[in-house]
Amino acid sequence: MSPPATRYPLHRLSGQFQDPGQEAAYRRDIEPRVRLESSVALIVAALVFAMFAISDYHFVGLSMALTLLLTMRLVVVSSCLVLAYVLGRRGSYFRHAWLHALPLWILATAIILIVPLRPESLSTQVSGVVVATMGFYLLIPNLLPVATAASLYMGLGFLGAAVMVAEIPAALALRLLLLLVLTNAVGFFALLRLETLQRRQFALLQEERVQNQQLTEEIAHRKSLEAQLRSLAERDGLTGLNSRGHFMERARELLQRAQFDGAPFSLLMIDVDHFKAINDTWGHRQGDSVLKAIAETCKHSLRPQDVIGRFGGEEFIVALPDTRPEEARRVAERLRQRVAALSFDDDMPGHRLAVTIGIAGVVDEATDLDALIHQADQALYAGKHGGRNRVVVSQETQS
Repeated sequence: MSPPATRYPLHRLSGQFQDPGQEAAYRRDIEPRVRLESSVALIVAALVFAMFAISDYHFVGLSMALTLLLTMRLVVVSSCLVLAYVLGRRGSYFRHAWLHALPLWILATAIILIVPLRPESLSTQVSGVVVATMGFYLLIPNLLPVATAASLYMGLGFLGAAVMVAEIPAALALRLLLLLVLTNAVGFFALLRLETLQRRQFALLQEERVQNQQLTEEIAHRKSLEAQLRSLAERDGLTGLNSRGHFMERARELLQRAQFDGAPFSLLMIDVDHFKAINDTWGHRQGDSVLKAIAETCKHSLRPQDVIGRFGGEEFIVALPDTRPEEARRVAERLRQRVAALSFDDDMPGHRLAVTIGIAGVVDEATDLDALIHQADQALYAGKHGGRNRVVVSQETQS
């Protein structure tokens, strides 16, 4: 996978993403921070600009120039405060980039106008222009092209006003030009580096989010696969009943709990009578339909706490917790009758379904599940030899 800097290249002179969609995403991401920083920066700039009214009085005294300076400062300060409020509330950095640029042009114009209104303070104004230039680049959040254009406008406007109004010599004008060029160069490359680093960091964060999302999806997919595998391991694919292994786990837990509580526990072994004849006469597809129908009948005839599984082939096994052998016999008789009531006359004319059921119950605390299954199986075979379609309780349970 290529690094974010390669997949999202940046413009060398503006520091912006070359991909418009990525640039838009970046601006939307930093918009809350830009709103706050812009509002705070404009409030500070307005206060600083207002404080210099004291120096206006010092240089021009009570005069028309002072009135003009104070009026201009009032307009600028009011505009900055209004813009600080607007930017803080609705200053979308993506849709209203011009709104963020407006304060720079207002402040730049005001700084240029100070020259003709206070030409005798030109030496002190030079440092102010330098500080303002750096502030345009680094303190008031803006796009690099906007900050550069506003700074060049302020610098060239200030230099032009100094030459025309203050009538500075050519040598001084050249030194001022070099100073302003150097200041703009430092500010430009500082902001370019900052814009580049911020966007690269954003690209890395975006890449991390994508990777985290992919990881989350991969984890969810693996969990889904695990659930499917668990379901395949726990469920019989044909009937949907518990698989033999899963039934054994659940039944063993129920038996241990019953033995610990001293509660009764019974087991049913169910076998479909003459199932081989069904497969041989009507095919395995019909045999599968019979098994599914019997499985559904058994499930709907049992309690929620009972556990049923497919033991193998045409055999089913049922664990009945809190059930005595005589109660298990009634359950088994109900199952046998409901299976006998199933009708397959259209698919198997002349054939009636029947099951034989063997029952085993817990005799003592030492009886384990395998022993119970063996007892129920012996009772089942006794029923088979006794004519099928009947319920038989194991002799160990009866004794």
